Amino acid sequence: MAQGVPLSFHPREHRGAVKGRGSTSRMEHRFASDAREAFDDGWGDASYMRADDDAAALSDGVPPMPISVPTSVRFEEVRSAISRNDSPDLGFDQTVNPYRGCEHGCIYCYARPTHSYLDLSPGLDFETKLVARRNIAQVLRNEIAKPSYTCKEIVIGSVTDAYQPIEREHRITRSLLELMHETSHPFSIVTKSSAVERDLDLIVPMAQRGLCSIHITVTTLDADLARRLEPRAAAPWRRLKTIEVLASAGGPVCVSVAPQIPFLNEDMEQVLEATYQAGARRAFYSVLRLPWELSPLFREWLQQHHPQRAQRVMARVQDLRGGKDYNSRFDQRMKGQGIWAELLAQRFRTTCARLGFNRERVTLRTDLFAPPSLDGQQRLF
Repeated sequence: MAQGVPLSFHPREHRGAVKGRGSTSRMEHRFASDAREAFDDGWGDASYMRADDDAAALSDGVPPMPISVPTSVRFEEVRSAISRNDSPDLGFDQTVNPYRGCEHGCIYCYARPTHSYLDLSPGLDFETKLVARRNIAQVLRNEIAKPSYTCKEIVIGSVTDAYQPIEREHRITRSLLELMHETSHPFSIVTKSSAVERDLDLIVPMAQRGLCSIHITVTTLDADLARRLEPRAAAPWRRLKTIEVLASAGGPVCVSVAPQIPFLNEDMEQVLEATYQAGARRAFYSVLRLPWELSPLFREWLQQHHPQRAQRVMARVQDLRGGKDYNSRFDQRMKGQGIWAELLAQRFRTTCARLGFNRERVTLRTDLFAPPSLDGQQRLF
């Protein structure tokens, strides 16, 4: 069993399950000086922790429900807004992320290990202990106002979803889009949330001027699987509706068919067909990535939800990664390697060609950028 005590009370069907969450434990992060794990001392089942009400439920013969873990949000005052990368396998080098952690709880999220830098678990803490970067729009304003700044596309929410549920209250993403609109700065958004529709008043006019692109992630059309993989993200049918709304409004919509997980979301062709019918005209995919703590977390999730195929899934994952759970090489981390990676790429190319995806390349304009003005008070930040 992976490090950390599963927060669950039911010893069988719901072993390790936490209501509305993707992870099944608060697994210790890689920088922790010590680690704890369940131990059977002979007094009961060590795979779950009993509370008084759950013990009573067990004595009555009623299986208790998995416990729920509340979401908490703390604020962070950032010193810089733009993160830059020089990764050759990414099509952008500037990103802004309004939140740390993500309430969507996607078990496959490659950003989970980033919570380790906060001395928090990449497991349950990543999806329940969130950080809102409330001053990031003002800091970004200062950065793009500098005479030395060169306008390039900014990807909003490249690490964690900019439209996760807490955005409804905190509206930090909205403040970033208002700045993009004010300065005619090109941007892209990657999300699996229908909440993006709230900002159509900003997105549509910018899309019409060639200044923005929206990427909607549709992992699978299987609602039951999606509920387990991405417990607090929008349902597949709702994401299709979002694509339809965005496309009808004139926005260029790209669909992310990611990640591809062997023997789980095997409906790539069906997803591409449904999203094309909804209005998406560009598409891309990647295969499952399991860096750092994400590998044991995903294995734990497999044992909880798909124990009979867990070994088969991981064997194929390792086939795609040269015998390992993960290979971080830039030329392999997104698409994998070997025969199975080639077959997956062939399926994607063939389906895209048949449907008409990716026939036109979309390049966002940078020539319309107008740096924001800073008054005396704003210069203090």
